[in-house]
Order: sequence, then structure tokens, then C-alpha cells
Amino acid sequence: MPVYHKSKENPISSGGFPNLPDHVQVSLREIIGKAKEGLLALSVAVGLDVVQSMMEAEVTEIAGPKGKHNPERTSFRHGSEKGSVVLGGRKVAIRRPRVRTIEGREVKLKTYEAFQDERFITETVLEHILYGLSIRHYKHSLEPIGEELPVHGTSKSTISRRFIYATRKALEELLSRPLGDKRFLVLVIDGVVFAGHTVVAALGITDKGEKEVLGLWEGATENAAVCRSLLTNLVERGLKVEEGILVVIDGSKALRAAVKEVFGNRAVVQRCQVHKKRNVLEHLPKGAQEWVGKKLEQAWSEKDYHKALTELNRLADALEDKYPGAARSLREGLEETLTVTRLGLPETLWKTLRSTNVIETAFDKVRVVTRNVKRWRNGMQVLRWAAAGLLQAEKGFNRIKGYRELPLLATALLEVITTPETSRRVKTA
Repeated sequence: MPVYHKSKENPISSGGFPNLPDHVQVSLREIIGKAKEGLLALSVAVGLDVVQSMMEAEVTEIAGPKGKHNPERTSFRHGSEKGSVVLGGRKVAIRRPRVRTIEGREVKLKTYEAFQDERFITETVLEHILYGLSIRHYKHSLEPIGEELPVHGTSKSTISRRFIYATRKALEELLSRPLGDKRFLVLVIDGVVFAGHTVVAALGITDKGEKEVLGLWEGATENAAVCRSLLTNLVERGLKVEEGILVVIDGSKALRAAVKEVFGNRAVVQRCQVHKKRNVLEHLPKGAQEWVGKKLEQAWSEKDYHKALTELNRLADALEDKYPGAARSLREGLEETLTVTRLGLPETLWKTLRSTNVIETAFDKVRVVTRNVKRWRNGMQVLRWAAAGLLQAEKGFNRIKGYRELPLLATALLEVITTPETSRRVKTA
């Protein structure tokens, strides 16, 4: 029976495999050296060898086997030159083979072009920075791929340019999305202040309950010109309102007027109850805010539209003498705070559409991604960051609560817009 002895030396740690051919031993030593630097460095070394092999295979396919004369060939090898491939959020230098036609024209290698696509770097830069990494630390966030590999494209200025490009593309995407291929039942419009600039965002809800960011503008909803251009842009991109659309807005008079001007009677407006409550309470001393806030919530929770409207009018009357500012604020657009009640929507869907809160999740994401910005230069910078944050938030959007009940909303909207205005007043008075 043969006797086996434990080896005193680990071949992996020593770098030697005595029973293997010499050329294999050389390759193993190189691999072991890479493995000591980390798994990624090992993978990179192997991956770059694969890239070189793929390029060489393509050269052979174009120019034929190396060293073999072929009188019918149309291309020939033309040495190599410095090049680079995109790897792990940076560029890695390599030697790329060259091929020319008999006429002397350079032949582009599809393999090399595929591995040179800089979109992978741009996407990595955008993702890293949106998740809180500073531009100056980007280089240090990348995993090691081997110290001897020459890399470039990770300087602060280069990363900054890539981020600006990526966020500008995000903004262009938001402003140019075609809207005609979907049926949007709800349009939610709200604004938020970033770095002293008011950003207005429009979010659509499809008949399947899916949320989608439709647009982004710099300017307040109190600005009539901004509101008109915002809505006009949506229509130009294909937003369909012929069968009715529920537009949920804050308390802006300019935005309300723009909705009427652009959409006409095809839009059914719901004033945000959260905004209305905040506006009313701002006209009251702290001692009165609690009971008025409860009265508002009780009225809005009433399922019968007429009863709810009566309760709100009574509250406005009660506030008239002592707090006339609060009474005026409550009466302004009062009926439109009850639109979802008038439409007879089920409770789950009613809760979702009674306010602009559905867009707050997206704004929260923008606040997170912009928290590390130390210097805001202009409104365009604000828009770029906001667009990137909104698109990032959109990736995590779920369907709204109550989406199964949206056919009821579609039916109610169609009924409202086809009812003559005079009949509608009698019905809802």
C-alpha cells in the first residue's frame, strides 16, 4: 500500500506545483499573486486576458490566422497601440490590436468598442454620488484591481463633469418623456424649496395605479407663467384628458387658473387637504389651532358630501368674527377640498388622493441626495439634482393603495365632465 505524506509546504502559498508543466506554473504564479491582492484583482487579471483573447479572435476573423499568407484577404494586422477599457467605474489601460483594410482604412473592432462604453462609468458615478459619496472621494471608493494596472478617469474634475452630464441627461429625460401611450387618471402637482429655489414636480398615476414622474420645473406654483408652461408641456408631450383627469394641487390660485385654462372642464380639481389645513391654521393663535384642526379633519372624514360641506361652512362662520383671515382661507376653494368625497371614491383610494402626499416620497428622496451639497450655484444645478433624485425615487415606486378601485374613479370622472355645468351645480349645492 502506498504511503502518502503530508506536504510541509502549501503549493498555493509557495507558488509552486511541482507536477505541472513550466508554462502552467508561470500562469499559476501570476494568478496566485493577484489572489493575494484580493478576489477582484484576480478577476480583473483574468478578465483582461479574456478581453485580449476576444479582440485577438476578432482580428483573426477579419484578417485571417497570423503568419499565414492569404492572397484573397481584404484586411491585415497593423500592430497595436495604447487603449483603454471601462472597468469598475474607471478606465484601465490596455494594448489594443489594430487592423487595416488593403486600401489603408482603419477597421474598428466591435469587441474593443463594447468594452469602451463610458456609460458604465457615468452610471456608477451617478449612483455613488446620489447615495452620499462626495466627488473628491469617488476614487477611493472603488475596489482595488491591482496596483500595477494604469488607470485614469477618476480625477475630481473628470468625475464632476461626468456627474453634471448624467444629471443633465436625467433632466432632459424628465422633460421629454412621451405621455401619449398611457392613460393617466390622476395628475398630482406640488412644489418644494431647495437651496432657495422652488421646484415644481408633476406626478402622474396611471389607470393601473402606477406612479410616474412627468415633469420638473423651476418656479413657484403661485407663478402663473410657470403653471401654464408646466401644463402646456404635458399636453404637448401627449397627456390625454379627453375622458377626464383628477388634478390634485396645493392651494395656489395661479395653478388652479392654469388648470382651467389648459384643461378646461376635462379636469376635476382636488385641493390638497393638508395644504388647506396648514394655511388655515397659520391664521390662528396656538390656542385655537388644535380644535380647528380637529373640526377640519372631522368634516373631511365625512363620507356624505353635503354633510361635509355643511360642516366646513359652519366652521368658517364660527371663525368669521374672531379670526376672519382663517375664515377667508377656509372658504377659498372650499368645495374643491371635497372633490374626492363628491366623486364617491372608496376609503382607501380617497385617503390616497385627498392630498399631494403621494409625491412627498419622491421629494424625500431629493432631500436625501442633496443633503451633502455645500454650494448651490444656480437654478439649473438645483433642477439637475432634483431630476436625478426624482428618477432615483421612481425606481422604488409601488402602485398606490386602492389601485384596484381606479376603474370607479375613471367612471366618476367621465360622468362629471359629461354632466352640464348647471346640472352639476344643482347636484352638488
